[in-house]
Amino acid sequence: MLQAIMTNPGIIEFREIGKPQPASDEVLIRIKRIGVCGSDIHVYHGLHPYTAYPVVQGHEVGGVVAETGAKVTGFSPGDKVVFMPQVTCGECYPCRHGMVHICDNLQVMGFQTDGAAQEFFSVKAEKVLKLPATMSLDEAALIEPISVAVHSLSRGGNIKGRKMLVLGGGTIGNLVAQVAQASGAEAVLLTDISEYKLNKARECGIRNVVNPEKEDLSLAILKYFGPDKADLIMECVGVQPTITQAIVTARKGSTIVVVGVFGRKPEVDLGLVQDRELSLVGTLMYQKEDYERAIELAASGKLSLDPMVTQRFAFKDYPQAYESIEGSGGDYLKVMIDL
Repeated sequence: MLQAIMTNPGIIEFREIGKPQPASDEVLIRIKRIGVCGSDIHVYHGLHPYTAYPVVQGHEVGGVVAETGAKVTGFSPGDKVVFMPQVTCGECYPCRHGMVHICDNLQVMGFQTDGAAQEFFSVKAEKVLKLPATMSLDEAALIEPISVAVHSLSRGGNIKGRKMLVLGGGTIGNLVAQVAQASGAEAVLLTDISEYKLNKARECGIRNVVNPEKEDLSLAILKYFGPDKADLIMECVGVQPTITQAIVTARKGSTIVVVGVFGRKPEVDLGLVQDRELSLVGTLMYQKEDYERAIELAASGKLSLDPMVTQRFAFKDYPQAYESIEGSGGDYLKVMIDL
């Protein structure tokens, strides 16, 4: 079978390897879709702090069951599935206390261990979730980033009836805003400096958007939320300007959830964090219940997912997917690899 491997930043090569055989507790998945995510792009640029080369990418994945191991039940060939890409130790403090997603020895498929950028991929059955037969393969590959959005919102507490500022209209910011609306948020305001991404947000049903390069963000917050401002701020970009905006525009005592992956370390005004008694909260990946909620939301039709797939490439054109991203000027959301 064919496998894509990133041998160095910016270099993807293909090689023929043997088709894996599932162990007794594994599911062999025929990979059908791979989404390219922001963290993958950091790896492509050599900026991901926790990835070495060579690496086989592929963690946003949709596929169908090809075979099951002898001890596996609940799956049949042809079932549409996704998998959770975390590899955990089960022994550290987080693992022993129900926080496997922040395992002290966490490895993530596609970053610290091989991912699914290949025709077949074998995964332990406990990490595999079955999808409704009606769900498309594109939607399947979006379950992972939807799960990121679901978990990040849970870090900010109950969403229902709250006013939320989402900084960043890329795939994750868009999904955070959509999941918030679907979860009963009173009002959601999404920001981005890309008119393309703001238009995509509108197309996906995100009602309130603003470009902070064209409109004063502080005034926009008052316009959409009133003098009490945002109850919760979601930083979904991972760059200096947006974390600064989050802290400067936060009301006293509010919560900021850091969702974006920072390729370069930012400067944070901890004086304002301290003076305004802000809660600065991190979020990493997801747990199984987040995946289950993501599948439920996608299957319910409460999310608008089709407009998010903006480019598509055959597996053999994997390198061209990154070249397209590089040349897009930021005018893209989800780039999908078809197998």
